[in-house]
Amino acid sequence: MRTNVPAETLSAEQAVGAYKSLGQVERAFRSLKTVDLAIRPVFHWAADRVRAHVFLCMLAYYVEAHMRQRLAPLLFDDHDPEGADAERASIVAPAEPSEAAARKTATRKTDDGLPVHSFQSLLADLGTLCLNTVSMPSNPAYSFDQPTQPTPLQAKAFDLLGVSP
Repeated sequence: MRTNVPAETLSAEQAVGAYKSLGQVERAFRSLKTVDLAIRPVFHWAADRVRAHVFLCMLAYYVEAHMRQRLAPLLFDDHDPEGADAERASIVAPAEPSEAAARKTATRKTDDGLPVHSFQSLLADLGTLCLNTVSMPSNPAYSFDQPTQPTPLQAKAFDLLGVSP
């Protein structure tokens, strides 16, 4: 691989790593437009609306990327990329999953014994939480809200995200 960047600025190994990281950019655009966020093309005629649309798309991906990073222990994603990189003989060698990711894939369970999910299935599972408004037929003026109790998986996900269900 050749580059016009001086070796003092970017070593050959760093240049290969930067080239290989372009796959993350491609996955980000695929995520934006298809599978995860499903942001549809919106046709704007004003420049400020185009900028606003692009900003909102990038903001949505930013939130998703941070959620994926924090929820990695519950997802099929590799939550120990440093461990995988440490075992790699060379940056040119194909990437292998870490031991923790291989264990999650083989057992389909997390280290806590919870089921492993894809990002979409975890969001669907979290979407089952709801807030019920309860009222009595004898006194319709009186009502109260009753939230559903999160499952252990949902509680762990909220804990990893640092929010309260």
